Amino acid sequence: MEDQILEILALQKTALLRLSTSSAEERIAKLRKIESYLLLHKEELCDVMYQDFKKPASEVVIAEMLGVKREINHTIKHLKSWMKPASVSTPLMLLGTKGLVQYEAKGLCLIISPWNYPFNLSICPLVHAIAAGNAVILKPSELTPNTSSFIKKMISSLFDKSEVAVFEGDATVSTFLLEQKFDHIFFTGSPAIGKVVMAAAAKHLTSVTLELGGKSPAIVGPDVNVEEAAAKISWGKFLNNGQTCIAPDYLYVHEKNYFSFLQALEASVETFYGSNVAKSKDYARIVNRRHFDRIASLLEDAKEKGAQVLFGGITDADDCYISPTVLTNCTPDMRILQEEIFGPILPIMSFKDEFQITADIRSGDKPLALYVFSTNTEFNNYILNNTSSGTSVVNDCLIQFGHNELPFGGVNHSGIGKSGGHYGFVEFSNQKSVVIQRTNLLKNFYPPYSVKVRWMIDFVLKWL
Repeated sequence: MEDQILEILALQKTALLRLSTSSAEERIAKLRKIESYLLLHKEELCDVMYQDFKKPASEVVIAEMLGVKREINHTIKHLKSWMKPASVSTPLMLLGTKGLVQYEAKGLCLIISPWNYPFNLSICPLVHAIAAGNAVILKPSELTPNTSSFIKKMISSLFDKSEVAVFEGDATVSTFLLEQKFDHIFFTGSPAIGKVVMAAAAKHLTSVTLELGGKSPAIVGPDVNVEEAAAKISWGKFLNNGQTCIAPDYLYVHEKNYFSFLQALEASVETFYGSNVAKSKDYARIVNRRHFDRIASLLEDAKEKGAQVLFGGITDADDCYISPTVLTNCTPDMRILQEEIFGPILPIMSFKDEFQITADIRSGDKPLALYVFSTNTEFNNYILNNTSSGTSVVNDCLIQFGHNELPFGGVNHSGIGKSGGHYGFVEFSNQKSVVIQRTNLLKNFYPPYSVKVRWMIDFVLKWL
């Protein structure tokens, strides 16, 4: 495997100039090939993702395929304009010059993708990298082996290895890849592994995009449609069995709506998945036994420290099944309020005023997402202005990931860099500044520094 990686790296390095100088039409043709393959092999992709963690076919289409297709179509529509050098205004001191921002490919890129949305979070960064004119090595997750094999087969059939190559395998493969010198690394995963990736990149001064996670709060204010908010939060939390980096991780509900919201939340879960969730065809499973054990231990720790199970709490280790679970009476000493849950358990706490909860949110690491539900604009603005997060949504969940015109990414602990649409193209590009000199007015400041020159320098200092 190591010899194969080194061989492909050498091959891709020889192709960098050809790729970086390729036209928009050539790059668009590559993206169209991905889209065509995706639509042609829809059923196969649904099958492999069900094999990996019983992901419902509808969720594969909505959360995996649709996201990739929309990203491809958006990129195709705008790529020609993105690739053009962007003109900038000229400062008075440099009159007679012209300034441009020229987008050039970063070069050799490594994409390390996660298991929770294994297709979407592999191919969307790849779309951006191809659009920017890079060569790519893609390392999909070993925790979803069937999907990873599908991705490798797809890429092998569509691309020459000098352009895009896929390497499967466990953490040892990722470790070896990270030891090599890349021009950019795009990693999606946990903050803990993100630190490892960043440390490895630092040895080569390689730029990174880290799409991480963290504890994303949701806040239900006093002025809200309780049933509608409950349905949206239930969908955002339990989609993909809670294994979503931007899922609501814990919830504050205003005391005015606390009990009615709990009732509405339980009703929405039954509406989505029926009275026996384990038999629902629309509910995925935890990806493997190790992650099941981790989430189950969070649940047991919370119960031992006084948390009450409002509904759910049913587990089946053999099936990696954890039912949609809501906990009340949660306290800060519980691990479930300290660690990212990444599963179908939702701790809920009541609050009286927004001042305390924003202070609580600020006391922790900055989350990837923050959700606020209220029809009161003043309340919403207070929450947004007094917290920091990578993304925020008012009166819904998860939808920011599908907005092609907005940057997606975290802040500090929850991530570095942005992706999505034009921001993804820029992330895989070097924004090279170009100044074209047409009239050299600066010659008036050349030495010797006569009285006249010194007067001009003082004038510039004062007025420009």
